[in-house]
Amino acid sequence: MQFIDKNIAVLGSGKEGRDVYDWLKTNSRGCRIKVFDKIKAVDLAGFDIVFRSPGFYRYSPMIVKAETAGAIISSATKLFFDQCPAKIIAVTGTKGKGTTTSLIYQILQNDGQSAYIAGNIGKPMLSLLPRLKAGDWVCLELSSFQLQDLTKSPHIAVVLNITSDHLDVHKSTKEYRGAKTSILKYQHPSDHAVLNVDYPVTKKMAVLTPARIHWFSGRRVNLDVTRIKLRGEHNRENIAAAMAAAGLAGVAKENMTEAVFKFKGLEHRLELVRKVNAITFYNDSFSTTPETAIAAIKSFFEPMTIILGGSEKGSDYRRLGRVIVASKNVRNLILIGKTAGKIKAAVSGFSGAIITGLTTMKAVVTIAGKISLPGSVVVLTPACASFDMFTDYQDRGNQFKLWVKKL
Repeated sequence: MQFIDKNIAVLGSGKEGRDVYDWLKTNSRGCRIKVFDKIKAVDLAGFDIVFRSPGFYRYSPMIVKAETAGAIISSATKLFFDQCPAKIIAVTGTKGKGTTTSLIYQILQNDGQSAYIAGNIGKPMLSLLPRLKAGDWVCLELSSFQLQDLTKSPHIAVVLNITSDHLDVHKSTKEYRGAKTSILKYQHPSDHAVLNVDYPVTKKMAVLTPARIHWFSGRRVNLDVTRIKLRGEHNRENIAAAMAAAGLAGVAKENMTEAVFKFKGLEHRLELVRKVNAITFYNDSFSTTPETAIAAIKSFFEPMTIILGGSEKGSDYRRLGRVIVASKNVRNLILIGKTAGKIKAAVSGFSGAIITGLTTMKAVVTIAGKISLPGSVVVLTPACASFDMFTDYQDRGNQFKLWVKKL
């Protein structure tokens, strides 16, 4: 047993921290375990092992100091990779990883294979360990924060488009992208890397892995698109990635196709809420970057009212602004939150209506319903985090859906 008579720090008492603590209670002996629940500087002197939750920055002075003093820096994800007897399919990317991971899981289940889903979705991954067997598949959605500590890579690694994100935490785009590389660089020649051929960043990542490379493209999805429930070109990429990974797991194409046509997507990801007075409302609250908002805009041809804005993540909204100004179907903008002014500056030249100053979701939904014409869509796709007006993106999306249903 690796965890005997050790001083162990668990940073974070949220989902991952509790997962680590619960696992250690059963799988350690004589260890002294202390949980720190606040994201602040703590004294880690004397700890042999430090388990870091995603909310604790990997290169914060306190963690670097502990590592320099000899502490092993770990995480729930690293521990899972070290202990897991099953085959792992892991998905990362700036956006789309939740949809892609869920679709892979649905395809495997539809095929009758023994599959589990964890990471940022599904059950806490360490809680799965007692029931996993060598023939099982575990589908993991992994963020940059979860990948940073890995020294093992998955049997099938799926890398979607990588732009930039979490620049409020990562020091730079380079560091953010570098964190993602752990999904590939510890693979073996018998493993598989499923990479997006449409983007230079992911194409360049092919040199990082000794595994067999499998390219996918959203432009090469050979399916009847009228039967696909997921809207948008970006979801074609997610479908292509999921089908490539599922094929490597031994699923026949006809079984994949059946599962894809059944798949309705995830909550808060271009989620159809309701049609009211011939106006259709979509909840895309999970959109926290300009890139995801652009993808949402490109998913519709109908006249659009877009709800944008929120708390700051250090994003650049200029490209989003250009897309909005050039769009032929964006008619109205409702800008909310701390970034409203920054986004308004980015859409200079926009000829439609711009509404600012609304401070509640009730007011936002009410105005959106009034200014949108029949046949239009109203899309909440904020391009920003939510912490200025809401608890999180789920609270933001749930409030949107609540008030839409009350129209």
